[in-house]
Amino acid sequence: MGRMHTPGKGISQSALPFKRSVPTWQKLTSEEIKETIYKLSKKGLTPSQIGVILRDSHGVAQVKAITGTKILRILKAKGLSSKIPEDLYHLIKKAVAIRKHLEKNRQDKDSKYRLILVESRIHKLARYYKTKTVLPPNWKYESATASALVA
Repeated sequence: MGRMHTPGKGISQSALPFKRSVPTWQKLTSEEIKETIYKLSKKGLTPSQIGVILRDSHGVAQVKAITGTKILRILKAKGLSSKIPEDLYHLIKKAVAIRKHLEKNRQDKDSKYRLILVESRIHKLARYYKTKTVLPPNWKYESATASALVA
């Protein structure tokens, strides 16, 4: 499947190990990892940032292999997940940054075009999340209130 606004096909990705059991060198238990996830989430980190910290600092290759559930599901069970999904949040953040740039540089036609592309991705992703009931059905992206969502 191709990308939405670029010519690339995007098939390159990392491969997960086939063996799904806990590595023998792993010292942390499932409960210790969950406590670390809760602590990092309370600091305001996103699930992907938590995964990077666990991988780099604590030597946890795959959280799902040890705990049995993914980071976001662990956070949702505890009630610590964010209101809007992480990928949608970052697209909104990008659109706000482009709008801020366009306020200073009104003649930047390429940025105007890129803003249209980013906002169409936001609308498409929001439509998907509404069907999956991740977002409420009356949720709507508006550029005027977008900076409040990101702040």
